[in-house]
Amino acid sequence: MKIINVVGARPNFVKIAPILEAYKAFPRIIPLLVHTGQHYDPTMSDLFFRQLGIPEPDLNLDVGSGSHATQTADIMKTFEPVVLKQRPDAVLVVGDVNSTIACGLVAAKMGVKLIHVEAGLRSFDRTMPEEINRVLTDALADLLFCTEQSGVDNLLREGVAREKIHLVGNVMIDSLLRHRAHAAQSEILDQLGLEPRRYAVLTLHRPSNVDDPVMLGRLFEAFEIIQRDLPIVFPVHPRARPSLMKALPSDVGRRLPRLKMTGPLGYLDFLKLMDNARLVLTDSGGIQEETTILGVPCLTLRDNTERPATVEFGTNHVVGRNPDAILSAYHRLQPSAPLEQRTSPLWDGHAAERIAERINAMA
Repeated sequence: MKIINVVGARPNFVKIAPILEAYKAFPRIIPLLVHTGQHYDPTMSDLFFRQLGIPEPDLNLDVGSGSHATQTADIMKTFEPVVLKQRPDAVLVVGDVNSTIACGLVAAKMGVKLIHVEAGLRSFDRTMPEEINRVLTDALADLLFCTEQSGVDNLLREGVAREKIHLVGNVMIDSLLRHRAHAAQSEILDQLGLEPRRYAVLTLHRPSNVDDPVMLGRLFEAFEIIQRDLPIVFPVHPRARPSLMKALPSDVGRRLPRLKMTGPLGYLDFLKLMDNARLVLTDSGGIQEETTILGVPCLTLRDNTERPATVEFGTNHVVGRNPDAILSAYHRLQPSAPLEQRTSPLWDGHAAERIAERINAMA
């Protein structure tokens, strides 16, 4: 059974690694790995492949950057000949990036079974491009693997047949648990002059935050206060850098002397940073899940989340983007030690095994 597995962006790499490993227990499955090239920066791609033990892609489409429409169209145009030539039994896509919906559309229109890993998550905010990608991919998929119960509930509410839906757990957590001990050996804290539990980590990449200079300026009002207490490490996403450079005040170095802006970090360095942080501030979905497992308080700089389980478990706080709300939540937290870990029993490091087993059982 030939399965084309699609990756395109950094979160996809973390999700696909344990799935490719789990396939090895099932000789019937012949996996092919296709990298669309949506994230083509070496730190965002090559380093992740090496650190996560992902084999070289069988094909790299090298689509590069572009608007949502351009990137999606370019991926579809280059992926269609791959499907025609390889004639797979199924195409597996992960997450909610443009590569996910683009390759999902190609598979569905060519009559190839589509498998979606991380299905059913909903922010109910159609202004988020990722939400559109999630909803459309789920509508097309033949087999849907969910990370949490809310995903199952959302899909049933949308009319997806129950037999297509499987609650399997979280493959991002598979990767985290597998690599946490290795990440502990990273020297990133020494390189940045940081002490455990005495710094915060910040990530921003969503257009609603980084493409709006006014919104970005308001967020930095809160960061200016927080960095007086804690150094803030800010690995800058390549997509965010141009907007960030335009929007930040010219005197940002004087106003925020303890803001440590870096380039993108590898998986192991970033995992070490999160694992030892007192606090994480983010607009990322996956980081909400990772901090839940690590027991590190997370302030989500959005008005919603598609991962409500992280809020139910108690580590994640959706605080919006108002500086006063961010600072109020920050002052309520500030624990000096990690929080007690409380998660789904299926976030146990074996989600990929359950996925591979179910795929192997396909007719």
